[in-house]
Amino acid sequence: MKIFDISQEVFDCTVFPGDPKPVRKVMLQVKNGDVCNLTAIKMCAHNGTHVDAPYHFIDDAKAIGEIPLESYVGYAYVCHHDGDITESNAISIIKNAKKLGDNCEKRILIGGKATVTEEAAKIFAGEKLLLVGNESQTVGPENAPKNVHMILLGAEVTLLEGIRLSDVPDGKYLLNCAPLNLGGADGAPCRAILIDMEA
Repeated sequence: MKIFDISQEVFDCTVFPGDPKPVRKVMLQVKNGDVCNLTAIKMCAHNGTHVDAPYHFIDDAKAIGEIPLESYVGYAYVCHHDGDITESNAISIIKNAKKLGDNCEKRILIGGKATVTEEAAKIFAGEKLLLVGNESQTVGPENAPKNVHMILLGAEVTLLEGIRLSDVPDGKYLLNCAPLNLGGADGAPCRAILIDMEA
């Protein structure tokens, strides 16, 4: 068994343009005579490696605590792609994932500088995926992310954004990216890991 940490370190993470950066405040320190070391944090729910709930773009949709944990935990397919993911690319990704079994096609993680297009999003939504993950801080085009989010989140496809897959070969892995249960929130940070069960 081999475990890949595909999360960003929080305080040095990549931040979507316009979002506030995470801030760490040291409240207590043993070296200063305090009883313990204590840290307070202030951050956006979408900093670093995080999950989007449908409520992120759809006002009457499910918030982060309402998404079944099965969306975040289970077998996933990792692939790499640079550039726009077209309709035909999306079909090929699903086809390759299905060959590996264990329903890993229900959770697709895409490494590289990839952008999910509206056409690809419609394929993923039509396949009733549980989750789509990518390395960018947004699954769609950075300058116009709304439509891709609406397609995927509208189909209750959870989004895992800001992952790091450069050291992970293509293939099937056991994924755990359960987010913090921030009741009523539109998203939440997570510690995303992949487990190669055959290594």
